Amino acid sequence: MDVVGNLIQPKRPDRDVRRPAIIVSHPMGAVKEQSATLYATKMAEQGFVTLAIDLTFWGESAGAPRNMVSPDHYTEAFSAAADYLGTSPLVDRDRMGVLGICGSGSFAISAAKIDPRLRAVAAVSMYDMGAANRNALNHSLTLEQRKAIIAAAAEQRYLEFQGGEIAVAGGTDLVLTADTHPIQREFYDFYRTPRGEVTPAGASPQRTTKPTVTSNVKFMNFYPFNDIETISPRPMLFISGDQAHSREFSEDAYKRAAEPKELVSVAGAGHVDLYDRVDLIPFDKLTRFFNQNLAA
Repeated sequence: MDVVGNLIQPKRPDRDVRRPAIIVSHPMGAVKEQSATLYATKMAEQGFVTLAIDLTFWGESAGAPRNMVSPDHYTEAFSAAADYLGTSPLVDRDRMGVLGICGSGSFAISAAKIDPRLRAVAAVSMYDMGAANRNALNHSLTLEQRKAIIAAAAEQRYLEFQGGEIAVAGGTDLVLTADTHPIQREFYDFYRTPRGEVTPAGASPQRTTKPTVTSNVKFMNFYPFNDIETISPRPMLFISGDQAHSREFSEDAYKRAAEPKELVSVAGAGHVDLYDRVDLIPFDKLTRFFNQNLAA
């Protein structure tokens, strides 16, 4: 399947110099124009060749049904991006890193465990999409509730096999009510307002962030932090807002990872703030991390 990305080069590139490169991927259920291309642009300004990709089944990348959850395919998308960059005359294939935002932080880790070409790994506002679906935030989902979700997805498979409409669920609410949870409000403020709304080919404002019901249970079998220590001695950087509801995932990954590793807490930042608030995103830290670890 084709993986589509936005390739961004530094201004006035020296055609005789192969540069370090960074693969960047978007929050789970988003598209490359939401957060990933911003990060890619900012890092290109610092001298990196960057590639902001759409994960398969999302945005302009291939895959059907749309909005399908497939952790293996998401992992493969990073390696496909490395294939492309590593054979480009613009790039030094021995100096490629990866940067994942939100759910893509966990997909980037999954990719780095089996692709040594990814020499430095950064995750911003990371979600462990496996743990988030098995346990919910702060382990608030009971085993009985988890089994009910799995059973409902299994029943939905019968309907879709017989020609029924593909159901999507979860993700960001489409409307706010008096009872909307504060975390949903945080995501709504990005995805359902002009701040984060985009309509590139392959994306729908009504379906963005919403996975198919039948496939979302695949995250129950996704354990990206298992064996995370095997990425060492390649360096890892975890960045989270000190007010982020998702901090537990970055802290868990940092605890499990082997050296060299670093956990950065951004004062006053929530989870979604680090999607696009350029006054809060520590681009200077990201630049130092990749400069140091993708040095010639």
